[in-house]
Amino acid sequence: MSEPVRFVSRGQVVTVAPDVPHTMTVLEYLRTHLRRTGSKEGCAEGDCGACTVVVADAGPDGKLRHRAVNACILFIHQLDGKALFTVDDLADGEHLHPVQQAMVETHASQCGFCTPGFVMSLFGYFKTHEKADDSSLKDALAGNLCRCTGYRPILEAGEKMYGGGSEDRFSPQEAALLKQLSALKRERMLDHSTSAGSFIAPRTSAELAETLSSLPQGENWMLAGGTDVGLWVTKQHRLPRSIVYLGRVAELQQITDHGDRIEFGAGVTYTDAYQSIEKLHPAFARMVRRLGSTQIRNSGTIGGNIANGSPIGDSMPALMALGATLKLQSKTGTREMPLEDFFLAYRKTALQPAEFVASVTVQKPGPTSRIGIYKLSKRFDQDISAVLAAFHVTLDGETVTNARLAFGGMAGTPARAKQAEALLTGRRFTPDEIEPAVLALADDFTPMSDMRASAAYRLLAAQNCLRKFCIEVSSGKTISAEAAE
Repeated sequence: MSEPVRFVSRGQVVTVAPDVPHTMTVLEYLRTHLRRTGSKEGCAEGDCGACTVVVADAGPDGKLRHRAVNACILFIHQLDGKALFTVDDLADGEHLHPVQQAMVETHASQCGFCTPGFVMSLFGYFKTHEKADDSSLKDALAGNLCRCTGYRPILEAGEKMYGGGSEDRFSPQEAALLKQLSALKRERMLDHSTSAGSFIAPRTSAELAETLSSLPQGENWMLAGGTDVGLWVTKQHRLPRSIVYLGRVAELQQITDHGDRIEFGAGVTYTDAYQSIEKLHPAFARMVRRLGSTQIRNSGTIGGNIANGSPIGDSMPALMALGATLKLQSKTGTREMPLEDFFLAYRKTALQPAEFVASVTVQKPGPTSRIGIYKLSKRFDQDISAVLAAFHVTLDGETVTNARLAFGGMAGTPARAKQAEALLTGRRFTPDEIEPAVLALADDFTPMSDMRASAAYRLLAAQNCLRKFCIEVSSGKTISAEAAE
């Protein structure tokens, strides 16, 4: 029997009609079913931010947490058991929310098309920060694009919205909202089916494994954050038979510090993983900040980025350089493998039928480790890499005892530069002695030319990143993930 999907909006429980397709996005549901047309569609791929909404749920500490997300690539069924806030909800009659009032007073809107998304990104920031900080405020708005007003007045609104403090009309209602969400908590797996297909949300790894093994082979999708899968619907107009949602599987949401290593459940979002990633190395954390906007990091997951098998996914080279291993699981059991062995060819991985990525484990770098991660893209924020270079060398004095060099954008899969690694090992890590390894990158990779970069640029950039890393290590400078735009 198909079960109803329920979420909270405007203090009331909303029950999604049983005939709503399993691929309907939150944005489409808002505009066509609830007739709340404030949220706009600009790109339908999570880039422009015009559709931004805020989703709230109970965090691990039991407190309400608010997250800005892109409604255009979030399926309505993913809201089950959560609360939704849209730009249509903020004002109390004629009384504007502090975010909206600040936007008015700073003249931060012209054509107004992007304004709802900016308002909701600022609302998400307002609910998670007690005051504005220039750096984090700009980061919160990096996923929102405006073509006419310019960002100065919008940033001014972000500072001005705290004029009356950090409380708003929703603050006194948070305890009641938490009780509502607790009452919506499911005791069994969600299975919402229509004639078009099914949306299934297991609660445990065992349920997930059983579900995958029971589904007929064919067009069945595993869904984590939806930052790629959403585009299969909005851009490619594909229709899966079933969507199996990983966002409710408890084990996949866990981060475990084992002392010498950190294990990330495959369903952990980049936002939730950020502090643990920073413990691995600050350069890795800085790269994650550029991996996508706040909305993307709030939805996108580490396991989803890996399982998608994209050759330009930023996290994979960094994880490879740090020696990550994967745990894969199915109904028959689990197996482990080095991350670099998981990618077989373009968009082809080692996953077997009915198998899923359960977790990724990363060893913590030792005191003799030196790490550098460099993202090269046409703009600093919210852009796909032309080249992502990740380096991890272990030194005995100046001599390299172990080297792991990994790249994205250089081949059909994320990959290590094995020949260059071999030429580094046993040599002094100095600019003159690494040159044979630098030149060997031409033997390790035959990059392609596309809209992001030419093959010649990619190869030269990869070589220069290795040179840059060596110079920084030799001079004792702090290794940074920051790179030229």
